[in-house]
Amino acid sequence: MRLSRFAAFALAALALALPAGAASAQDELSPAIVYDLGGKFDKSFNEAAYRGAERFKEETGTDYRDFELQNDSQREQALRRFAQRGMNPVIGIGFSQAQAIEKVAEEFPETRFAIIDMVVEKPNVRSIVFKEHEGSYLVGMLAAMASETGKIGFVGGMDIPLIRKFACGYVEGAKAVNPDIEIYQNMTGTTGAAWNDPVKGGELAKSQFDRGADVVYHAAGGTGIGVLQAAADEGKLGIGVDSNQNMLHPGAVLTSMVKRVDNAVYDAFEDVKNGVAMQEWAGVEVLGLAEDGVGWSLDEHNAPLISEEMKARVEEASEKIKSGEIEVHDYMSDDTCPATM
Repeated sequence: MRLSRFAAFALAALALALPAGAASAQDELSPAIVYDLGGKFDKSFNEAAYRGAERFKEETGTDYRDFELQNDSQREQALRRFAQRGMNPVIGIGFSQAQAIEKVAEEFPETRFAIIDMVVEKPNVRSIVFKEHEGSYLVGMLAAMASETGKIGFVGGMDIPLIRKFACGYVEGAKAVNPDIEIYQNMTGTTGAAWNDPVKGGELAKSQFDRGADVVYHAAGGTGIGVLQAAADEGKLGIGVDSNQNMLHPGAVLTSMVKRVDNAVYDAFEDVKNGVAMQEWAGVEVLGLAEDGVGWSLDEHNAPLISEEMKARVEEASEKIKSGEIEVHDYMSDDTCPATM
């Protein structure tokens, strides 16, 4: 009988101790990532987040957990599971995580969450957004300067304002070089499947090439792999996005509009490691050219395609954007695109 009472006492003590242990764990670094549809090896958006986490792991020796969504219904479940296990911070990659993060962040107010590409106004959430229109403006300039036909294209993934933001900046940059340039635009779809359909991406790009375009920029995640493949097959030029995709088809990728999701993930982990207080850690971060949040890639794979004149003009425009002399239209703040009017 005494043993039974002792066991009951021990279990009760353990139950009382668990909440305190879980709460204190929220201040400890135990990172986790929930990738968006398309997977962490999409060569683009998700993979940039993966690279940031891997860099942090290599430099600090701190491991992390991650999860690749197979469907939209898994978002909330994955975020909640990581929070229940004491992971901190938990980062959701992509705007589609917003509703789930808002709900789970309320359930676990001591856990730090972060989201890429959307703002969630909670005291324990870091929202990281980018000025994709600024980087897209620069690659639009390069596309116009590289085009021999005066016709270029754009293939987006899911038809949402964020992707229209890429397209608008691209059009504006191209028309800054050639006001008469013709620009074809297609979106892949209206659901999450639009991020992972390289066959359709290739078909859309080929249709633009058939109409005379000789440079096509994609903002389509894994779907964009098909766009770049089509450019290589047709002897034309593609433009990558988010990650540096120049190496996928050397000589057929004019450049890539890089979006430093890797830095955003790395910094979120690093700030927790360094003990940054919750109220300072949470909030909204906006990363553009001036913050090295976006840009364009130049390396050995595309250097022969970029003349010194092209490089000089883009670098000049970049400095003017940083200083405010050039103000690139943000489709997310005003859903019109003056450059198309």
